[in-house]
Amino acid sequence: MSKEITVNITDKAIEKAKELVNLDKNSIGLRIEIQKGGCSGMTYNVVHASKCNSQDEIIKKNGVTFLIDPSAVLFIIGSTVDWKEDQFKRGFTFENPNETARCGCGESFSI
Repeated sequence: MSKEITVNITDKAIEKAKELVNLDKNSIGLRIEIQKGGCSGMTYNVVHASKCNSQDEIIKKNGVTFLIDPSAVLFIIGSTVDWKEDQFKRGFTFENPNETARCGCGESFSI
């Protein structure tokens, strides 16, 4: 049984997620993870998910499934996930009120 955590996912992020999930026939949705790395200590990672793990938090919005890795849940409560694209970069972005610092390039953060 899934519990919904408080993470806001914008319409742009949902539309891009639908597009990405449809590109991979084995994908059941997108997994949001937090990994160690970067100059500030942690990075957000969004990848295709081919299965749901028993401890995953599940968010279903407008036909798209987002699986939150259990080790990431406490770090991203209250966050907004968006999709941004410009001439230099494109990808999912996270506005996280729990962050205490973010590196200059915006790729990593600390809590």
